[in-house]
Amino acid sequence: MPSGCSIRALWIINNQEAVVFSRRFPVVEKQWCSVYKSENENTPRLPTDQQISNAFTRRKRREGSTRGYGIRVAQSTKGSDSWVDDPITRHIISLCLSEEDDDDDESDKNERNILWPIALHTKALYSILVLPLVEPKEMKDYVKLCRRSDCGPAVGEDLSLSSLLLNISSVTGAFMVAHAFGDIVSGDTVEPEVVVSASPSVGGLFDSITGSIGISSRPKPVAAPLASSSPSGAATTGATASDAPKTGSRLLDRDLLRNFIATAMPFGTPLDLSLSNIFAMKANGFSYADPPPQELKQPAWKPYLYKGKQRLLFTIHETVNAAMYDRDEIPDNVSVAGQINCRAELEGLPDVSFPLAGLSTAHIEAISFHPCAQVPAHGIDKQNIVFQPPLGNFVLMRYQAGCGLGPPVKGFYQLSMVSEDEGAFLFKVHLMEGYRAPLSMEFCTITMPFPRRRIVAFDGTPSAGTVLTTEHSVEWRILGSGRSLSGKSLEATFPGTIKFSPLQSRRRGDGDDEESEDESVENVVNAEDFLVQKMNKDLPAVELEEPFCWQAYDYAKVSFKIVGASVSRMSIDTKSVNIYPTTKSPVEFSAQVTSGDYILWNTLGKAPSAAVV
Repeated sequence: MPSGCSIRALWIINNQEAVVFSRRFPVVEKQWCSVYKSENENTPRLPTDQQISNAFTRRKRREGSTRGYGIRVAQSTKGSDSWVDDPITRHIISLCLSEEDDDDDESDKNERNILWPIALHTKALYSILVLPLVEPKEMKDYVKLCRRSDCGPAVGEDLSLSSLLLNISSVTGAFMVAHAFGDIVSGDTVEPEVVVSASPSVGGLFDSITGSIGISSRPKPVAAPLASSSPSGAATTGATASDAPKTGSRLLDRDLLRNFIATAMPFGTPLDLSLSNIFAMKANGFSYADPPPQELKQPAWKPYLYKGKQRLLFTIHETVNAAMYDRDEIPDNVSVAGQINCRAELEGLPDVSFPLAGLSTAHIEAISFHPCAQVPAHGIDKQNIVFQPPLGNFVLMRYQAGCGLGPPVKGFYQLSMVSEDEGAFLFKVHLMEGYRAPLSMEFCTITMPFPRRRIVAFDGTPSAGTVLTTEHSVEWRILGSGRSLSGKSLEATFPGTIKFSPLQSRRRGDGDDEESEDESVENVVNAEDFLVQKMNKDLPAVELEEPFCWQAYDYAKVSFKIVGASVSRMSIDTKSVNIYPTTKSPVEFSAQVTSGDYILWNTLGKAPSAAVV
């Protein structure tokens, strides 16, 4: 069996749990059948769309949600994904095709009716399922894991789900295919953002190839069927997948999906999953006047050669996620998800190399590179990167790091309920403490959301900035448009009171309500705890998949943007960038930092936190 990635089949399921698009690859399926026949076993066939839909619905009902529990719980059944007791089963799932086999203990029968490993990716209103080609032995090993009685992998154990998946290279390819299809169905097909200080518009891949193939005015890229759910063109790495996406729905463009499959992965083997390249080739084709070079091998990620004014652009885009508690027993947590976006307007097929400094000070936890990059040598604080860049904007590198300069926004948030419908709050924040030029904060806002309470009155004046209120939130604009903070820090406070509309209690009867209220007063010493318990009884339930609205958690969310440099201390020295063959091409570098889930938890309330071992 080939060691590369081959896809047996893929399915796209909507939020009504119906298969709206599917594709099977007979060439890969023939390989699968031949392997099973060589081992003298009955060949399991691919199911129909209806069977997939039914199996997916049963799994969702059994596992509690689309992704599942991920760990063994009281509701887990033997042979299910959660029975394996590994969080990776929220992303790599199995489907049992026979309803009777859900409670069957015969492993051989279950193996013939199970599909695994299936890469699951949720985007917009769709779930994308991709089934790669694996060895029959790997399937048998997974079935054994589903049947064992102990919980989780033991230390030093040879057979574990992590070690099993680590040896299956096709799983990585299946996820790349699933994410590519997710971008198409959601319309998130824009290129990563590259910021330029002063230059003409950076319009993506099509602007790069226009001059090289003799087109004076380029057509727009092929429109994707759904509008992008991301407000900007930047590709963000800290996004969180949800089991119940909230984006709008449009009709699925099946012709676009079929054309993508025919170009990107003919016969089930992924070749080039770049949407920009595929859309460019479909829109512009190839010209006989511009043949590929004979002396150099042209890579798949660069179907066209650039001609025109040369330059090389780098942008570091970082997203800061934080959970600030202001408590002695719970440490604050700050992390940075970053990526280096690049745009190389260089003629021919040059090699670009540069040393990436600051790795030790950035405390890099994870790092990955574009397929065009090579990392021949690396050290503790220095890593040399060599790459042959594709056209257009692309993500050269992604990384997870610590916040080397410390939190951009420090402080605390306190909210105390003085009655069922009235509370007093206090903010005290410190912006850009310890930050120096060229770092500059362009804006900063703090929002108090109350999704299940309606605000009827508000009173409070901050020491800096302005306040905007809606029915369900209070927004404190510390730094607005036109005012930036650079080379200094800012300390601000915001005390105030807030009043909500009365809750509609779900009373069973006046006598029962009075009796239960008296019991609560006797059992609760603190009056504020009693108020919280009483409000929780009347508040509607919220799904666990929305943690910031679960139970009575009170929090404030910080939004900001910083330019000038990265907060992880990751940087690129433009003078150390080398281009071979040597050309006189200017090299520009920029950096921007935006907030992700930057949360100030209520110091006086309940807050979720990870247990520290």
